[in-house]
Amino acid sequence: MIHLTAEMQMWLTFAVIAITIISYSLEYLAIEITALGSLLVLMLIFVGLPIADEAAGLVTIDQLLSGFANPALLTVLALLIIGQALFQTDALDAPAQFVTRLAKRHRYMAFIAVYLAAAFISAFINNTPVVVMFLPIMTVVASNLRFSTSKVLMPLSFISILGGMTTIIGSSTNLLVAEAARKNGVLDLKFFDFTEIGLMVTSFGAIYAMFIMPRILKNRESMTDELSQTTGKQFIAQIPLTHGDALVGQKAIAGMFPSLKNMTVRLVQRGETPHLPPFDNVTLQAGDTVVVAATRQAITLALKGGHNVIRDDAEEEVSAHQPKSDFTLAEVIVPPASRMTGQTIEQSGLRSKTNCMALGVQRRSRMPRMAMSDIRLEAGDVLLVGGARDDVESLRTNKDLLLIELSTTDVPQRRYAPRALVIFLTTALVAATGVLPIATAALGGAFLMIVGKCLNLRQAIRALDSRIYMLVGASLASAVALQKTGGADFVAGAVVDAMEGQPAPVLLSGLFLLVAILTNILSNNATAVLFAPIAISIANQTGFPVEPFVVCIILAANCSFATPIGYQTNLLVMGPGHYKFADFLYAGIPLMLIIWLSFSLIAPWYYGL
Repeated sequence: MIHLTAEMQMWLTFAVIAITIISYSLEYLAIEITALGSLLVLMLIFVGLPIADEAAGLVTIDQLLSGFANPALLTVLALLIIGQALFQTDALDAPAQFVTRLAKRHRYMAFIAVYLAAAFISAFINNTPVVVMFLPIMTVVASNLRFSTSKVLMPLSFISILGGMTTIIGSSTNLLVAEAARKNGVLDLKFFDFTEIGLMVTSFGAIYAMFIMPRILKNRESMTDELSQTTGKQFIAQIPLTHGDALVGQKAIAGMFPSLKNMTVRLVQRGETPHLPPFDNVTLQAGDTVVVAATRQAITLALKGGHNVIRDDAEEEVSAHQPKSDFTLAEVIVPPASRMTGQTIEQSGLRSKTNCMALGVQRRSRMPRMAMSDIRLEAGDVLLVGGARDDVESLRTNKDLLLIELSTTDVPQRRYAPRALVIFLTTALVAATGVLPIATAALGGAFLMIVGKCLNLRQAIRALDSRIYMLVGASLASAVALQKTGGADFVAGAVVDAMEGQPAPVLLSGLFLLVAILTNILSNNATAVLFAPIAISIANQTGFPVEPFVVCIILAANCSFATPIGYQTNLLVMGPGHYKFADFLYAGIPLMLIIWLSFSLIAPWYYGL
């Protein structure tokens, strides 16, 4: 019987990593299945198959599974919950609307301004809270502009990484390499010692990330997005005006009411008198019912903005100022055999039978000019309904209505927005200043968001991305195996031996490319710790200055662009951007090569080598 030696385990680990990356990029299998398969094979290699005595205990089960309890993974998952809470409460709607208005006039300039702000801040604090800060804003702006989030979120992550490459505290990787150089007594890097060359090298990458990457990234939308967002088709809805409503007292201008943005007013019902367009000299009064044609998105915005869009009776109005907890919207179809056919919504008893209320009616053939409450339903009509999540989901068993699966979305609970904003800013501040470790701050923020009712437990669980959990856990298992078997040292030694006797520019270029590749497989910190002493040794043996080699490791170890596991910020944008593993290869590898080529050309000139 063959017993696996340590060397055999090392080569098998290389094979597992290569096959896993290929499987991730091809995506014939789901990421979760590939990750689980790679983890299982590693377990067999190290603890399942017969092992030679010299390799026994080299890698244990606990070490292989330690990635699933890794602080970086827990941090990312907690930050995803915090981001979901900000979305559920519309806490960052104000800055998002500001950027949206700017983007409507100068679309790319608005995004570039956000990217530059993220890059600047990333130079002085950890990149992760910077992306957490800007990610929900960019998501809302992209949604407002009907712009795919996949076009803007990956550049945000990459720009923040580039910004972190310019100062000694911009990334934990920078600090690790600087500390290694200081301990070896060869170099004491100050705050801005490599800022100048860092800016020159990263500027080329930033141009690519801001101007080219959004054009080459594919539009990525989940099925939920496609079904839940507006399609441009309009519903007939009505807004009953009560005392204190912002619409009361408004006068029609050129036949339109300016406050009813993205809505077409089709009728103003005042008692028994209907007022039809063009609404000359019509001033809205309390007691009026305004009948509008609007998309689902516009109706949702009206709900969030404080307008009542349906009224069963005076005590049951749906208001965004005091919305029902966990208020959910969904679309249902009236099927041909429905008993609701030929009845008005009130006659059908929709509210009493389902605890859901109709907010709009969509008719495919024509748009009736009458109050929604007077419309007699026909087979094929689509109703926009709202209610508690459980009540909406119970419509699946209703024989008179057909729930459109995945059309359900929650209306943001704006009354909790100030609370969510305080929790978010406190979390970011605590993490950025180092008062608490970022993992502790993130977990604390997620806990407070749930306890503070900024989102419920179901919404928090939905924010957790199983792809990220399995991807990180399995990838860290591969990294542990590679380090424990000496695979990382083997690669480093082989490349160093191959470059022996080469001039300084070639040494720097080759070393940079090797580190840049490995930092996307191992963690950036592990790569930095592994190669910092190697770079210092090369400089000492060849007699070249140490600083170019130390800076080479700092910049190269930060080139975590080619895989989502390369850096935390990549994982943060993977879910909201609906990215696939191959998207990072497709867009990230060119950026890594640009930074490599820039450094290879600039560093020898800058350091006079």
